Amino acid sequence: MTLIKTRSADMSAPAQLQVLRARRVITPSRTPANSIAFVNGRILAVGDFDDLLRKFPHALVQDGGDSVISPGFNDAHLHLALAVEDELSLDASPSTVSSLAELSAIVAAAAAEPDRQGWIRAVGYDDAKMKERRILTRWDLDAVTGTIPTIVIHVSAHWAVVNSAALAAGGITDFSTPPSGGDYGRDGNGRLNGILYERAFDDFAYGYRTRADGRSVVPPIGLADRVLAVERVIGRWHAAGITSVCDALVGPDDIRLFATAREQGLLTMRVGFLLAAEHYDEIHRLRLRSGFGDDHLRFVGVKAFADGAIAGRTCQMDGPTNPEHREIQVLTPAEMRDVVERVHGDGNRICVHANGDRAISSVLDELERMQHVEPKLALRHRIEHCSIVNDDILRRMHAMSVIAVPLANYVYEHGASLIEWYGEERLERMFAHRAFLDAGVTVGGSSDFPCSAVEPLLAMQSMVTRVGWDGAVVGPSQRISAAEAHSIYTEGSATASGEDGSKGTLAAGKAADFVLLDKDPSEVPPDQISRITVHSTYVAGETVYVRN
Repeated sequence: MTLIKTRSADMSAPAQLQVLRARRVITPSRTPANSIAFVNGRILAVGDFDDLLRKFPHALVQDGGDSVISPGFNDAHLHLALAVEDELSLDASPSTVSSLAELSAIVAAAAAEPDRQGWIRAVGYDDAKMKERRILTRWDLDAVTGTIPTIVIHVSAHWAVVNSAALAAGGITDFSTPPSGGDYGRDGNGRLNGILYERAFDDFAYGYRTRADGRSVVPPIGLADRVLAVERVIGRWHAAGITSVCDALVGPDDIRLFATAREQGLLTMRVGFLLAAEHYDEIHRLRLRSGFGDDHLRFVGVKAFADGAIAGRTCQMDGPTNPEHREIQVLTPAEMRDVVERVHGDGNRICVHANGDRAISSVLDELERMQHVEPKLALRHRIEHCSIVNDDILRRMHAMSVIAVPLANYVYEHGASLIEWYGEERLERMFAHRAFLDAGVTVGGSSDFPCSAVEPLLAMQSMVTRVGWDGAVVGPSQRISAAEAHSIYTEGSATASGEDGSKGTLAAGKAADFVLLDKDPSEVPPDQISRITVHSTYVAGETVYVRN
């Protein structure tokens, strides 16, 4: 993109007033437009270049050439704080290792480092993509780590494998009872195999985030190191065209991280967050409400867990399941009722992680009960992931204006493994973007990163094609159009955080958050959407990324 100082660029006028022209501007109604005017972080007008130049004769003109101007992409559910921690951890993802032997080798190398101190923390492990087709165990890790406590976190971030030294650090033995909402894996002889599921894993690794007392066995990474990693993570996300995110599970230390990064000028994207329900007492005491903050860092809602994960195979479903599926109810019915009562009663948005249809139905039961007792439809509660649905679930969500935030990229990410885990019939009701839109349910775009690739264009392709990385066709009845997928990742996500009035579309008065693409997702073959190039990304009218 070239900055042009034309006859209309009067440098004595306010330099911030700019007009950016391109081949096309993607607008909600798809009405013809090729330029936007913006100043002080807000859009003044969208329309024809010549018309805008006549209206703003002193504007500084930028020429985007043959590019397409799109609203900035907005991920309504990912994990920024977790991504920062993963940035400082050992990469055990399929892009780095393809077998347990390779995984063991990189862990062994870490254990052998002469200056090794503290824990080994590896992330991104995907058992379904390992050559051995078996799950890592504590004994695999013991063989290469010795007495160094080690944790290998599954890609789902809902379970992990630890070695014997780590179990000992947590005081967990073969005779230990797992916490409510969690479980320990065991071998055929009843011995712990090192796998920690759901709350057992959360308490162990993320207690500082998910426990009211802030305790965890794995020591948290220091604030200074995390702040330094923020810039790298956000920089990559800007390169993917992302201008806004919602971190879907934070504790007090994470809010401190965001605030510190902002003070240092590193928080260059808009960040909303969902506070872990375990820390809700402080919100209640301070009488804060969803939307507290500003348009750069804000409290969106409260996060609670009903069941487990899709990739972790721990969600609660109706009907028969794969023998290897381990259904886990994370919050008890009494705990879920208490959370919904308190959060809804205070006038805050509750955002419940629920994947299986049985779990989703139980969440809707509580939401319906509270809406009957104290109607507050305008709160627009959310169901995070909302992976497996049916007609009754869709009807009930629409009736209560509940927002769905389904996994946009899981079809591509897991491909044929989903068919193996859940069967063809369920997959026609899974990540049900088509069904949500047809039922009038608002949908936000979500990668759930680091549990899935973060790139919005890849997620759009996944929603449009329903084709996995391995070529498997997964639930084709849920395909949507490229325009619908684009709207989900822009307007839908803004609605999911209660910000549709200020961002999500390119219109006068809204945030000047936009990206320049080499093509419109609607004008390329569906399987080519992920190959669209992001030329540059703007937040509040300021350039935060330019492709070299």
